[in-house]
Amino acid sequence: MTAIVSAAAAAAVTVLAVSVPAAANGDRAGARSLGTPDYGVCRGAKPQCYHDWGNFDLSQGTRVLVYSRTAGPRHANLGPALAPGMNPPLSAANVAQQGIVRLGQENGWTTDWTEDVAQLSSPSRLFDYNVVIFLSTTRDTLDDAAQTSLRQYVRGGGGFVGIHNAFGTEYNWSWYEGLLGGANYYDHGPYQPGTVRTVDRHDVSTKDLSGRWAFADEWYNLVPYPSQVRVLAEVDESTLARGVAGSMGHPGHGDHHPLAWCQYYDGGRSWVTTLGHDAAAFASPPVSPGAAEFQKLIVGGIRSAAGAAPFCR
Repeated sequence: MTAIVSAAAAAAVTVLAVSVPAAANGDRAGARSLGTPDYGVCRGAKPQCYHDWGNFDLSQGTRVLVYSRTAGPRHANLGPALAPGMNPPLSAANVAQQGIVRLGQENGWTTDWTEDVAQLSSPSRLFDYNVVIFLSTTRDTLDDAAQTSLRQYVRGGGGFVGIHNAFGTEYNWSWYEGLLGGANYYDHGPYQPGTVRTVDRHDVSTKDLSGRWAFADEWYNLVPYPSQVRVLAEVDESTLARGVAGSMGHPGHGDHHPLAWCQYYDGGRSWVTTLGHDAAAFASPPVSPGAAEFQKLIVGGIRSAAGAAPFCR
């Protein structure tokens, strides 16, 4: 698939636009993204939309903050809700958080974690981190102070990574929807195996992946469909045995059903994936089909969003 790049939405930035097939824009009967959402910021796959203001120092290594607060349904791989404060004890059931911490240990970054929204209320606190990860957060997981803090952090050149149900978060905040690539969760079909296509193998997050690899997930359907982003991986819908229609009857996305993509957004970097439903995807050693590939994918996404590797290339 041809990478999708943008015309920047602000600051009179001119970016070459690449045409894509109608299906790549979700243009399938009943599955179209109606209208053209405008988030009022500079966004796209070109670095003109990045604020390189020198707010982050990698000389002391990469620092990562994992935020997994749920204000609605909670994925089982998050385990029980965490105690307030920074770095509360993790149990064996907090599989996803433990997995990100372990990947940091293996790849040379320092990880803090929290589900305490007060820890995100200060922009100066967030600027201590090279990347902030929303790990299967749900619903209105931020209060007003934390929303402002996250926006100021991104505008200052911060890195954002959204994993799985980060797409089920802050539904009514349009700026956040834009941060996800102008995309939002609609529904999903049954959890089932399928085949992932790595459609762009030039990015740090995908360069070591096979062209096709097995994985099992819920295969989120998205409305709006992501726009002005560089798509990195898709699911081959023909490999889904029971289809992708969810409980509300979404017909899927046809030939181009994106799973991971990147963009510059409002001064910062955003790398996101809808994958990551099952605890087995985060386990060590990675024994379930595709778990090793999934972990390589998110490691590359975290490193590039943090500025420790080239981003969205």
